[in-house]
Amino acid sequence: MTPLIYSTLIISLGIGTTLTFASTHWYLAWMGIEINTLAIIPLMTQSHSPRATEATTKYFFAQATASATLLFAATSNAFFTGGWDILQTNNPLTYTLMTLALAMKIGLAPLHSWMPEVMQGLTLLTGLILSTWQKLAPFCLIYQIQPHSPNLFMALGLLSIIAGGWGGFNQVQLRKILAYSSIAHLGWMVLILSFSPLLTLVAFATYLMMTFSLFYSFMMTKTTHINSLSTSWAKIPTLTALTPLILLSLGGLPPLTGFLPKWMILQELTKQDLALVAVLAALFSLFSLYFYLRLSYAMTLTMPPNNPAGTLPWRLSPTHNTLPPALTTTMTIFLLPITPAFMTLFFL
Repeated sequence: MTPLIYSTLIISLGIGTTLTFASTHWYLAWMGIEINTLAIIPLMTQSHSPRATEATTKYFFAQATASATLLFAATSNAFFTGGWDILQTNNPLTYTLMTLALAMKIGLAPLHSWMPEVMQGLTLLTGLILSTWQKLAPFCLIYQIQPHSPNLFMALGLLSIIAGGWGGFNQVQLRKILAYSSIAHLGWMVLILSFSPLLTLVAFATYLMMTFSLFYSFMMTKTTHINSLSTSWAKIPTLTALTPLILLSLGGLPPLTGFLPKWMILQELTKQDLALVAVLAALFSLFSLYFYLRLSYAMTLTMPPNNPAGTLPWRLSPTHNTLPPALTTTMTIFLLPITPAFMTLFFL
């Protein structure tokens, strides 16, 4: 792919997301999402492998189905309310259809089955875009919809936490594990959306930071399989020592940054007299913690069957820009002590 085409596609991704962010009209917001979808499809097929083509086809059909449902729901809502304003989604039927369509867009359970299969056929860089940037526009619309009842969001959230944790069991492909991790984290965000939208933004910002850090770590060590994690020490020893901390932060263990959103979400659920929902979310998150610990074990406590031949890669000059992973890894691990300032900034 030439630099001109690649730059055009990346700019189109930005334009599509910006159009959705700036829209108060359902049709314009839908157009922004479609621009995003059409821009990422060539990026997904740039490796020209059968697996990438299969993943792109699955992604296209899933997104086309969600887009058609969203457009139908928006048209029906305009018929019932007489307007296309996003904030005037008052009909329960159209509200439910819109929520389910957007849930399919970002990969919430039980509409998540396309995401692990699609992620498996992509490169780590394209998978990073799919796990982070592509979720911004649909999540913005979910955030703007005024919920009639929190039950739908709570059901989607709990199902996503369960599916994201359970689906990661016995997976050996890192891209599939990252897909199930994304599903579980989105479940936490949707779970609290009806009660504290600002807390959802905190969880989403933390998720973007941690996911970027982990994806970039795997990109720098060139690992896509759990068995290849044992050779990471010979490539970048410092990053090998820090990646388990990133994984544990994604699992939500203190004193790491990932503990912040889960702790605040559980606290808010308890304040809303939803102690049972909080307990279920905390217990089901142990599924995700299991495969994070499994990856940490494979990376730090296992050794390859033979030593790498030739010069150890860590002695050579790095081929990646080390500033972005350094910043995001530091924030992923060390932000918890400044939680009061962080929460004051968001809740002003």
